[in-house]
Amino acid sequence: MDDLAGVRRARRHGPAPSRLRWPRHKSLLAATTAVVLLLTACSTRDDRERTLAGHAPDEVTITWWTGQSADAEQLAEQLAAEYQRLHPHVTIKTSAGASTTDDLLTKLSAGFTSDTYPDISYAYGSWAGELAASGRTQDLTDFVGDPAFGWHQMPFAARMTATVDGRVIGVPALVDNLALIHNKQLFDAAGVAYPTNDWSWDDFRQAARRLTDPGRGVYGTTYSVSGSEDTTWHLWPLLWQRGGRILDGKRPAFDSDAGVAALETLRAMAVDDRSMYLDQTDEKYGPLFNNGRIAMMMSGPWAMLELKQARLNYGVTMLPGFHGDHQTVSGPDLWVLFDHDDGARARAARDFVGWLTSRQIDAKWNLRLGNLPLRSSANSTPEFAAYIREYPGGQAFFDNLANAKQARPTIAGYAELSRHVGDAVAMVLQGAATPKEALHEAARRSVGALEDS
Repeated sequence: MDDLAGVRRARRHGPAPSRLRWPRHKSLLAATTAVVLLLTACSTRDDRERTLAGHAPDEVTITWWTGQSADAEQLAEQLAAEYQRLHPHVTIKTSAGASTTDDLLTKLSAGFTSDTYPDISYAYGSWAGELAASGRTQDLTDFVGDPAFGWHQMPFAARMTATVDGRVIGVPALVDNLALIHNKQLFDAAGVAYPTNDWSWDDFRQAARRLTDPGRGVYGTTYSVSGSEDTTWHLWPLLWQRGGRILDGKRPAFDSDAGVAALETLRAMAVDDRSMYLDQTDEKYGPLFNNGRIAMMMSGPWAMLELKQARLNYGVTMLPGFHGDHQTVSGPDLWVLFDHDDGARARAARDFVGWLTSRQIDAKWNLRLGNLPLRSSANSTPEFAAYIREYPGGQAFFDNLANAKQARPTIAGYAELSRHVGDAVAMVLQGAATPKEALHEAARRSVGALEDS
């Protein structure tokens, strides 16, 4: 089996640092005859009508910025070539678009000025508001509204992220969520029962306290205090579970009683119990977990390849809940489609993205790269069965998509809000401020950026 380990997928959403997005180790490039027939039938309505009328479809060239590093980019080029074989009138110019995924937004902004932007680009979900405000995106509302597309097979949070002011500007490219991963060996050594899907945050705190062993350098759990989006987005499930909101319109709402109580839950573990390893960099807690120094971490499916490589005996459950609410947060990324005032290009871009995100081809892309499938219907495919065998936590992460019931704001001011909330959380967990004063100050600092969004 080929090894694509090392494919880079930057950690998402504005100010957040890099994260590795790992691929799988199976080759899924050969299409069966049935799949080819199905995909051939997915050509655009205009193309079919022109063909029936005796006219060949117009030759068209589109540009696809994949946002991927070398090995994943190679896979993208193979899929583009497969599509072109099925649609010989379409030429797809494929490239990463920028040296890193993080640089794509700058490259897109420059392209809007110089009229060199692509037809399709990978984008972090947090960029959706800014890209929509450019006036260059296609309106895909009717496209995804066609029952044949299967829009509602994609997770709610991903669909909401792709929708700005009621207008769909992209199609989900990647879906994930935060769940609770635990090291079974450390639980067994401490005589603590494994987490369950019924755990409360009190259960989580109690277990973390029992699992912490300062003499051995073992912590019950961990949290990022870098002040990045990695710090911020881990707070949102606790806020939502208590009935809180991030925004009220364009006004900060995270400094409510629900937000203060959510942050107090984390503060008590970090400051009072000292059961929480505080990572200043975002980069240390994963390796420490894999090395048996941390018993539990809130993380996502991207962690599973390293867990496999570490030969760790681990389990995955939903996040702890409050009064039975186990909401999580999802970080969907998008394929955003852009308008060039050329109907043929726009149709070709839509048709290609519809093909790429179909259940059959998504198995060759996201499952091939070790990501969760985009569609709920994928759980019946042989590729998903193989994914679950390779990554035992995959089923739990897939099921946990149902707990991603809210989406983070996509307005441009969210990036600044995230920085202020991240700084507030970091101060509180390090004992430098109370949850109430820190969140109020973060809200005050966020007002201007949100009003300008």
